[in-house]
Amino acid sequence: MEADPSADSRPEALAELVTRIKGWGLELGFGGIGVGGTDVSAATPGLSRWLQLGRHGEMDYMGKHAPLRARPASLVAGVRSVITARLPYWPDAADAVQVLADPDLGYVSRYALGRDYHKTVRNRLQKLADRIAGAVSGQDLAEPFAYRVFSDSAPVMEVEFARQSGIAWRGKHTLSLARRGSWHFLGEIYTTLPLPPDSPSGEHCGDCSRCLDACPTAAIVAPYEVDARRCISYLTIELRGAIPTALRPLIGNRIYGCDDCQLCCPWNRFAQAGDPDFAVRNGLDRTPLTELFAWSAPEFDSRLVGSPIRRIGHERWLRNIAVALGNAESNAKASPDNIAALNARRDHPSALVREHVAWALEQSA
Repeated sequence: MEADPSADSRPEALAELVTRIKGWGLELGFGGIGVGGTDVSAATPGLSRWLQLGRHGEMDYMGKHAPLRARPASLVAGVRSVITARLPYWPDAADAVQVLADPDLGYVSRYALGRDYHKTVRNRLQKLADRIAGAVSGQDLAEPFAYRVFSDSAPVMEVEFARQSGIAWRGKHTLSLARRGSWHFLGEIYTTLPLPPDSPSGEHCGDCSRCLDACPTAAIVAPYEVDARRCISYLTIELRGAIPTALRPLIGNRIYGCDDCQLCCPWNRFAQAGDPDFAVRNGLDRTPLTELFAWSAPEFDSRLVGSPIRRIGHERWLRNIAVALGNAESNAKASPDNIAALNARRDHPSALVREHVAWALEQSA
C-alpha cells in the first residue's frame, strides 16, 4: 500500500515526525513506541543456532521462514525503518499464583484470557499508519511512503526490533522485557521512510536468574535460551500430538500456556494495567477444570470466538485439561467429580483425547 509522502527528507522534519508518531501511539493506547533500523544481523546467529539444535520442535515454519526474518526487505521492498509498539495486557483477573496453587482450577496464560491480541494490535497499528500517511501526504519526497503492519503475523524478529527501538530488551526468559515488565504484546510497522532511529535498549536483568529457577520443566536451558520442546506454552499450544509422558506431571493445572517465568520477574512489579480489549472473558481466570472439560465442541467454538485459545481446537483443549485433571488426582485424594469427568470422556472419538484421559485416570489409582 502506498501514499504520497508529506514530510520532506530533511532530518529535522523526520525527527519531528517521529515525535508525532510517538504521541499518536500513546493516544491509541500503546505503552511505548520506538524506531529502529532494519539490520538484524546481530540476532540471526542465535536464531540459526536455535534451529540447528532442533529447539523449535514441530514448529517447522520457524525454519522455513527464517530467511524472511533475516531479510526485512523480503517482506517490504525498500524498507528503511521499523516502528515498534508495545501494548500492555496485564488483566484485572484472579490472582495467578493462587490459581496455580489450586489443582482443581484451570490456569490460562494471562495473555489469552480476553480478546485475540493479533487483531487488536494490528488494528491499532493500522490506525497509526493511517495517521502517518495523512501527515506525509501532499509533499514531494524522493520516494513514496510504503508500509506494512505486523503483530506476530509474519516472520519478524519482534524482540530484536523492540531492543533496537529502545522500548524493551530480551530477558533471560527470551521474552521482551521493559522497565514496566513483560506483560505486553509487540507490533511493528515496516516503512520505507528513513526515520531517525532511537537508541537501542540495554539489558537490565543483571545477575537475576529467577525465571530460570521458576520454569516448571527447565525449558530455559541457559540465560536467553529456551528449548521449546520442554516449554509448557509449546506443549499446550503448538504441539499437535501427545504430550510426552515424562513432562505431563510438570504441567500441573496449566491448560493453555504458562506464565511462571513472568510471575517471578522483579520488573513485573511495575506492570501497567492492561488494555480493556484484554479483559477476562468466560471466567477463564479461575474456572474449575471439570466445568471446562465438559464443554462440547460447539460450545468451545462459540464461547471462544475472538479468543486466541480457539486456534488449538477442542481436541487439544480436552487433551490439556485431561492432563491437568490427572495431575489434580495425583496430588490429592481422588475426587469423585474429577473421576466422573474423565470417565465421561474415556470413549471420546479422538485417540489423542482417549490416551490422555486414560493416563489421567491412572494417576488416581
